[in-house]
Amino acid sequence: MIATKIRSAFLAAVRGLALSVVTLAGSITLFVFTVVSLSLIVIGIGLFTTPVVLTGLRAYANQRRLLAAKWSDVRIPVPYRPMPADLHSGITGQVERCMLMLKDPATWRDVLWLLSDMTAGFVTAVVPAALFLYPVESVVLAAGLWRAFTDDAYWYGFVPVDSQATALLALALGCATFAVSLRLTPALMRVHFLLTKSLLAPTSEMTLAQRIDHLTETRHDAVDTSAAELRRIERDLHDGAQARLVAMGMNLGTIEALVEKDPAQAKKLLAMARESSAEALTELRDLVRGIHPPVLAERGLGDAVRALALRLPIETEVTVDLPGRAEAPVESAAYFAVSEVLTNAVKHSGADRIFADMHHADGMLRIAVTDNGQGGAAVGAGSGLSGIERRLGTFDGILAVSSPAGGPTMVTMEIPCELF
Repeated sequence: MIATKIRSAFLAAVRGLALSVVTLAGSITLFVFTVVSLSLIVIGIGLFTTPVVLTGLRAYANQRRLLAAKWSDVRIPVPYRPMPADLHSGITGQVERCMLMLKDPATWRDVLWLLSDMTAGFVTAVVPAALFLYPVESVVLAAGLWRAFTDDAYWYGFVPVDSQATALLALALGCATFAVSLRLTPALMRVHFLLTKSLLAPTSEMTLAQRIDHLTETRHDAVDTSAAELRRIERDLHDGAQARLVAMGMNLGTIEALVEKDPAQAKKLLAMARESSAEALTELRDLVRGIHPPVLAERGLGDAVRALALRLPIETEVTVDLPGRAEAPVESAAYFAVSEVLTNAVKHSGADRIFADMHHADGMLRIAVTDNGQGGAAVGAGSGLSGIERRLGTFDGILAVSSPAGGPTMVTMEIPCELF
């Protein structure tokens, strides 16, 4: 226990010392560059330098966000507005980019954070390091260094060190300080990142604006997805069941003409018509299953995914821990997302086993699909995973993919919902 506390305090002290150096060097330099670049906008030069400087500032701030999460488990959301994809090229695009960055409230909060980081941020970073290292001085004094101060007493904290006895008293104070540092150093390091969060995290207004933008985007995606789904249904009906029904009607007309003249041929055509009707019925059932599987409506998400897994050519193990059912739109989105992931695994992974786990906790439906294939899956433009991400985004869901080269691949989906 003590060793763990010492290690934790030591890490916090080293990190605080490193951050104090970074805040002085990095924050001051970036602040100066930012101010100079902004002042040059009036003569036109700043229109070209400011986007570069602000991009560097955002990278610097994002690195601090990463350290906050990694070192002190302080999560700081990224508040920047996304750049539109249709920016102009050349000088016009550069000016447009500069103006968009300057209109982003997060830009000015970053600049304010630089001011805070080089002052209060420096103090909150260096104090943990000083608190942990200060007891070392008491050890040096007790070892005999106090003899170097013969004219005046050397003060260690509130102890005037002018003899071996007072040096030992300073050592006792150092030990007490060290004991306090074991408890406080990690907490003080967390204070630094909480101060960072107060300025780098989005405000409630920014969060609301991001929420509106996200809902607008997902609404468009939902409309596009629905339109594409309707076109698919229309195409499947036209090319499948409808074509078979038309052919069956033509066969029945021919049968009507042959039933008295050539009964044997009429019987053959009747058999063909019966086969066509069975195939058309099968295709209609598959189409209905693709729109909303009956087992999903009747028995819920868990049994629907189990039924889906039974039809796969790869051995698939499904684990379900759902004490209730979600709303029908959420179940449908989750089912088709899982179906797409499983289809991708069968087609592209080269796996021979797939594992699917579904459970609900803390108001979140979590689904993980893992295969032992070759890996290399990624969310990107044109991939099926991008479509899944958009489908889940309609319900504020998220998608995460871990797929190193050589595998395994794990696709994790989360959808906020309540079960009933």
